[in-house]
Amino acid sequence: MASGHPKLMLISTTTLVLGAALLLLAGVASAAGNFYQDVDITWGDGRGKILNGGQLLTLSMDRSSGSGFQSKNQYLYGRFDMQLKLVPGDSAGTVTTFYLSSQGSQHDEIDFEFLGNASGEPYTVHTNVYSQGKGGREQQFRAWFDPTKDFHTYSVVWNPSHIVFYVDGVPIRDFRNMASAAAVPFPTSQPMRVYASVWDAEEWATQGGRVKTDWSKAPFVASYRGFAAAGCTAGGAAECAKSNGAWMFQELDAAGQEQLRKAQATYMIYDYCTDKYRFPQGPPPECSAAK
Repeated sequence: MASGHPKLMLISTTTLVLGAALLLLAGVASAAGNFYQDVDITWGDGRGKILNGGQLLTLSMDRSSGSGFQSKNQYLYGRFDMQLKLVPGDSAGTVTTFYLSSQGSQHDEIDFEFLGNASGEPYTVHTNVYSQGKGGREQQFRAWFDPTKDFHTYSVVWNPSHIVFYVDGVPIRDFRNMASAAAVPFPTSQPMRVYASVWDAEEWATQGGRVKTDWSKAPFVASYRGFAAAGCTAGGAAECAKSNGAWMFQELDAAGQEQLRKAQATYMIYDYCTDKYRFPQGPPPECSAAK
């Protein structure tokens, strides 16, 4: 990972008070890790349930509807962690999500989507980044574990320079700000909420839509826990630029870059930057600028 646990150190009471004041000025918030406090279930007509005193949230889908929730806070930059246990068994046609998004036709978005599968086939971990309404920046991976057996942690670090995707602390993608080098928009000004959902995407989710949803297996249930959001909740980019959270300056060090290289070499199954069918005239400008 890009940063380890800080060493224990002695800090004076004055320093602690000053640091807390600076965090408040910058509009920094950290989620308490209780779904009752942190999120609103926004759709699904009762198919989303908060359990275990707020420590667990389940989303389900049947033929009538899926379900979803969103964070109460919205953030401009931060670190966002969620533990998920995905739909087990034959989950073909289903998509389970954990993502950030702003609103409107020119929205920004940072996506983790998990594309279901027929029994015995691996899930696809799908990532994408939208900026100013433009997406199409997909990278896909195979998980190196069964994501339906246990909870695993999926994380996003978003700051003015980088968007880094992690799986169980391993970086799998680093989308860098290429606005200056390649004139590519990067999410820097629109606050985003955290969203999650389970929904029906049988037209494309599994083998390009060739494998449809088996509704006899419904309801399809995914489980969420361990939500942690540490980020800037202030009203504008100028205030958030003052944030001094570790996530504001986080980037991959040499060890993290090596982890990223190995993860992509071993587990990546699709990279839009190498898709000659979609981009016969050459890859998008950020692909070349990032090398």
